[in-house]
Amino acid sequence: MAFRLVKEPTFKLRSQCYAHPLCCNRVSTFFSSWSSGNPNPSSLIDPYLYAECVDTAKFDDSERGHDRVEEVDVKKLGLLSSCGNTSDEHRENCNFGDPDEDDESEEVEEAEGKCESDDDLGVLNAVNSTESQRQNLRSFGGDEDESRHPLVKETCRLISLRSSWTPKLENELRHLLKSLKPRQVSAVLRGQNDERIALKFFYWADRQWRYRHDPIVYYAMLEVLSKTKLYDGAQRVLRLMLRRGIELQPQAFVYVMISYGRAGNMVKAMRVLFLMQKAGIEPDLSICNTAIYVLVKGNRLEKALRLLSRMRVIGIEPNVVTYNCLIKGYCDLHLIDNAVSLIDEMPFKGCLPDKVSYYTVMGFLCKENRIKEVRELMEKMLKDSKLLPDQVTYNTLIHMLSKHGHCEEAVVFLKEAEEKGFLVDKVGYSAIINSFCQEGRIDRAKELLGEMITKGCNPDVVTYTAVVHGFCRMGEVDEAKKLMQVMNRQGCKPNTISYTALLNGLCRSGKSSEAREMMNSSEEEWWTPNAITYSVVMHGLRREGKLSEACDVVKEMVNKGFHPTAVEINLVIQSLCQESRVIDAKNFMEECLHKGCAVNAVNFSTVIHGFCQKVDVDAAISLLDDMYLSDRRPDTVTYTTIINALAKKGRIEEAIELTKKMLQKGLVPSPVTYRSVIHRFCEQSRVEDLLKLLEKMLSRKECRTVYNQVIEKLCSFGNLDEAYKLLGKVLRTASRFDASTCHMLMRSYISKGIPLLSYKVACRMFNRNLIPDLKLCEEVCKRLMIEGKADEANKLMLRFVERGCISPQQQNKICKAGLHIS
Repeated sequence: MAFRLVKEPTFKLRSQCYAHPLCCNRVSTFFSSWSSGNPNPSSLIDPYLYAECVDTAKFDDSERGHDRVEEVDVKKLGLLSSCGNTSDEHRENCNFGDPDEDDESEEVEEAEGKCESDDDLGVLNAVNSTESQRQNLRSFGGDEDESRHPLVKETCRLISLRSSWTPKLENELRHLLKSLKPRQVSAVLRGQNDERIALKFFYWADRQWRYRHDPIVYYAMLEVLSKTKLYDGAQRVLRLMLRRGIELQPQAFVYVMISYGRAGNMVKAMRVLFLMQKAGIEPDLSICNTAIYVLVKGNRLEKALRLLSRMRVIGIEPNVVTYNCLIKGYCDLHLIDNAVSLIDEMPFKGCLPDKVSYYTVMGFLCKENRIKEVRELMEKMLKDSKLLPDQVTYNTLIHMLSKHGHCEEAVVFLKEAEEKGFLVDKVGYSAIINSFCQEGRIDRAKELLGEMITKGCNPDVVTYTAVVHGFCRMGEVDEAKKLMQVMNRQGCKPNTISYTALLNGLCRSGKSSEAREMMNSSEEEWWTPNAITYSVVMHGLRREGKLSEACDVVKEMVNKGFHPTAVEINLVIQSLCQESRVIDAKNFMEECLHKGCAVNAVNFSTVIHGFCQKVDVDAAISLLDDMYLSDRRPDTVTYTTIINALAKKGRIEEAIELTKKMLQKGLVPSPVTYRSVIHRFCEQSRVEDLLKLLEKMLSRKECRTVYNQVIEKLCSFGNLDEAYKLLGKVLRTASRFDASTCHMLMRSYISKGIPLLSYKVACRMFNRNLIPDLKLCEEVCKRLMIEGKADEANKLMLRFVERGCISPQQQNKICKAGLHIS
């Protein structure tokens, strides 16, 4: 879709520039330092930073939280189907798909392209707003009361039924939408487990008759997308706000920047600043803090400091969050002295450091176990900033030291905190105990657990579970069982994690059957196995060779709604194939595929390899076709396996056709593919077919030693005539690999009693500036003298004399030695 510049917004933008020249000048001043350079795009952004703009308590910053959305196949989400109602009342077919999505994507790409070339985007318009509106927009946030509203719950329930959608349910959802207040719509968006579904509901609702999103809904949608890597969706929502005349504030750009940062695209994250400039939006502290943190995470600390200076020029005073970002940047670069100097400078710049400023530096010092400097910083915190080390300070140090494996130092701070009257809770004890268990110091962990109980700090299930896991790691499963019994007596009931740790210990001790029985009796013990529990038991049974039971566990896992990973599926398939139970492996994979598990191309390739090992090539080819039908793309390994099996059975023509098909699919032959094809074709003495096929393969990917491999393989099969014909292709490059190939051919001729052809090979090597092996040539000379071909022997040795490799005396000695033998 071609991008068009709307004249009216441009007129508005110019009018605002004339009406508010100081404001526009401030914007231009801020962005004038961003004409060159980009941050490192390899880092991720930390969302817990942005003051006055994001409800950071709702962020899911875990790796699983980041990757969860990316693993969802959008095409298989079961989107709302069309109702078939084409009346004017329903303007478009009601589904969660976005009919304008492709057009939006094209516009966004074009806008970004213009941003790269610093052209005028003309896509974001500055809109005048009152201070009351600005305050209302800044107060956006999740309302827990709204999320519990019956209308919100019912709407979320209907959305969850999207896989079995009917016109009746969609009419109900449409009716509910008209009854929802803006904050309730926002609660529905925030209540979705999959942010892609929230975005599709947002678009679906926007297309409904006589409904328009309230501004707070747009900002809620941007907030939801800022927790994911879906920056394209965030960009489209931003553009939709522009089209609808919704006020654009820096907060909206902050959300887009966060989304870019989560995706690791730091270059585009910083280009959000250019979008603000083109839109005439005045930057505020929140967007500046976000940009600084992006630069810090991108290891562009110098540019972040330059941005700090630019902020002051345009009148945006940095706050403690700004300085804390820079302090973290110094610590990441191991510039501790600079970080401490910045803390010293903060009071003179009108911003007092807080405890986070000191904790950031302390965290880095704890990581390197620099306890002396930590204590000096604690004294400095009290003396210079009048910040008294309190319970939070000690808890922070205990957790930091425990996290990095410095258990004894953590215990010292724990004792010190207790002496000062601070209460170290069970969380702090659990951190130290877990750290001791991680290091295998289980006795020290038990001792600390006893001290904890003596002091009246009752351990919770997390503390006990850490010790259970420690026992299991040391192989002391019986002790772990006893501790589980102690937990029950103390009224601390083990949870699923506790039992999973114990089952893992049993499986690693070769007692997977006992682990299986314990998992079967989980209902009696009032705990529920999860996906990790099933995975642990499955791996234990597989390691002990109990493949049937392992498959049963996976099937039970699938029936309970847990999906094994592709790696776990492949381990079972591989084990079955090693036991020559390829049919069972295929049936198991098909059942997992039918249940919706993450079966991938590697799983198919493993079964195909099993069929090829059983020399059932037809079944392997049939499974290759099934891969395409199930939308799994075979790779080079898959094709190579079948090609090798076909050639092994003498089905050369089929192997050639399959190789051509692989090349047509755009797959690049691997070194294994070359070796396999060369070996099988040379074995069948199909040299001409091999050379034609190699030309096609080499057009896809160059392999410099391919003809060397052909000659060496022909020599191993005794086909020396064909090998000699290819010698010219090898001697084109005259490398050390070529010399090794020629030596192999010469030895083959000697072993066949044809030294004259070895002599010819050596001469061709000399002609290409390759020096043959002298000892090998001595053997050739002796054989030539025996056969009465003294002239050839003398000529060969004379070549070495001419090259300065031997003296004339040595030449005569070698020839006489051959004559003496004859």
